[in-house]
Amino acid sequence: MNISDDLQSRWWGLEAKLVERFGKKPDMEAILFLIGMQETGFVQSKITKEQKQDLMHVAVCTLLSQSGYYLVEGKDEEGWPHFKQLKEIPSLHVIEQENFLKDHVLLYFEKHGL
Repeated sequence: MNISDDLQSRWWGLEAKLVERFGKKPDMEAILFLIGMQETGFVQSKITKEQKQDLMHVAVCTLLSQSGYYLVEGKDEEGWPHFKQLKEIPSLHVIEQENFLKDHVLLYFEKHGL
């Protein structure tokens, strides 16, 4: 089994847990949205497209902060975290980008007990 196979099997395991919890298989966008909501505590019945993008941005910065790419500088008056980029994100092909992000998502959920 190579690293890619291990990543994929771990990813399928996470997807299965999320299906069990939410009743349907989430795509990466939905997972990022979920992480953004978790990190900000932002919950509303109606969310604008801009708010959804902001939540996903918080998620990506949070995920990549685990590897030292970002640092939380603080929170604004509404409780939203603000990040400082510490190092350049590697330039990767699409599949590599997806695996890079998947690996960070898996690490995030492992740290949070899922």
